Amino acid sequence: MEQGIAGRRALVTGAGKGIGRRTVQALHEAGARVVAVSRSRADLDSLARELCPSTSRSFAVNLRAVIQVSQMVARGLKARGTPGSIVNVSSQASQRALTNHSVYCSSKGALDMLTKVMALELGPHKIRVNAVNPTVVMTPMGQANWSDPQKAKAMLDRIPLGRFAEMDNVVDAILFLLSDRSSMTTGCTLPVDGGFLAT
Repeated sequence: MEQGIAGRRALVTGAGKGIGRRTVQALHEAGARVVAVSRSRADLDSLARELCPSTSRSFAVNLRAVIQVSQMVARGLKARGTPGSIVNVSSQASQRALTNHSVYCSSKGALDMLTKVMALELGPHKIRVNAVNPTVVMTPMGQANWSDPQKAKAMLDRIPLGRFAEMDNVVDAILFLLSDRSSMTTGCTLPVDGGFLAT
């Protein structure tokens, strides 16, 4: 499906691993000019080599970094009078309490509200702000944390489609929200959860 992303600029936080990394790869493949941000220089270096072969931490990562980067991006777009789209990566945990995940659930809940407030404030400047809210995603970290069949079964039993998400399931939703095909969508928290939030 043509996304109309070629030639656009994109900034991706959390680009070193998992969903962020796959989003950078997909945007690059679609012809976007991508700025990748990660906590790890080694991850960024390996991503650059891959794409160009010639060449209470939860709140800090899940919220503060998003605020800081989004403010910089929004200032630049407003100064140029350019419309834009920001997509935050949240979680189903923003809307459902999970045992032993109090800080994670809280930070993702705050990210969902930040998404809505930013949509309200930036909409008059033609800047759309949305979030994707995936279930467990089979990133290397997801595979490591959910490899215990008993632990996985408890979560899978709550997902009507009966499986965890693959990275491309989330990336496809991100690309849709970045594209003009979602030009009337802002302030949305889009579940990519196999129906988890419907249960």
